[in-house]
Amino acid sequence: MVSGIRTTTLLADVLAGHRLTGDEGLELLSARGREIWEITSAADAAREQRVGDAVTYVRNQNINVTNLCVNSCGFCGFSRKPGDADAFCLEQREVQEKARLAGSRGVTEICTVSGLHPDFSADSYTGIIDWIREALPRVHIHASNPMEVAYGAQKSGITTREMLERLKDAGLNSLCGTAAEILVDGVRRVICPGKIDTATWERIIREAHDLGIPTTATIMYGHVESAADQIRHLSIIRDIQDDTGGFTEFVPLSFIHFRTPLYRSGLARPGATGREDILMYAVSRLFLDNFDHIQISWVKLGLKMAQLALLAGANDLGGTLFEESISREAGASDTEYLDPVEMRRIVEDLGRNLVQRTTLYGRL
Repeated sequence: MVSGIRTTTLLADVLAGHRLTGDEGLELLSARGREIWEITSAADAAREQRVGDAVTYVRNQNINVTNLCVNSCGFCGFSRKPGDADAFCLEQREVQEKARLAGSRGVTEICTVSGLHPDFSADSYTGIIDWIREALPRVHIHASNPMEVAYGAQKSGITTREMLERLKDAGLNSLCGTAAEILVDGVRRVICPGKIDTATWERIIREAHDLGIPTTATIMYGHVESAADQIRHLSIIRDIQDDTGGFTEFVPLSFIHFRTPLYRSGLARPGATGREDILMYAVSRLFLDNFDHIQISWVKLGLKMAQLALLAGANDLGGTLFEESISREAGASDTEYLDPVEMRRIVEDLGRNLVQRTTLYGRL
């Protein structure tokens, strides 16, 4: 644990431009007691220096096309197998109905990530984008992730770069930076052994950035990983951003444990504590000195913790969603829709202003 004097000095150095080392970041993530508030206060100051006081959000809608999946990730309560009573796969008509409904709601972004359907190929993923683009031509399509890119490429006998090119040609505007979980292969072998390894995730993200496809960056924490694993993950993300500048935001995702095989089997702890949640946001803001935007997943944290995260370095409340299945199936509650009126209430309660944005952080 960091001593109080050392913490104060280190935080002052960071605000003056010092880049945290991995060991220093690990010390901050391990803080206890009043040092937690020192760290969050510094993170809040760093946020103000970098992006000001506005809190942003995007008016978006999720479309989960299918919950059928060839993988069985231990942290997932969403995936189903063929023959399961509640398995589904939306047809073109259903996807387009949801897209048109999104348009009627003033949505500017549609986000679609689904299970790895056993019959999907590259054409399946580009087809979904075609359906949405046809139904809602001007919407920003934020879709797929490195795992889906690798899966579609493998199923169609093409490279991941070719897969990304096809998605972009179909109308993909940005790629989800999910499937990252923890970018430490020892952890991945426990929580998601069927997923791509760290090197493949990083390669696909770099390919996307090289093709001019921006991506988000995420971490899913609070299960079997250590604080050292979290810092290793943040270091990889920071290195990529140094090289490409292609990440639009960083999104910490707190593990929802209730209905997941990982927790029910006794392998995972019951999610992050409040201390861990707050420090994840604060240390991310201080460590990721090349990111402008730290987004809160209100689905994972709930509104009260989301408001506290706005005091710990975060500046974005994410999206309205309108439809959310993945966290709900893992046991999260109140995941369907967050009204901007409620966003404004908690933001103005902190003395800050709520601003609607585009997916790429243009102001509306």
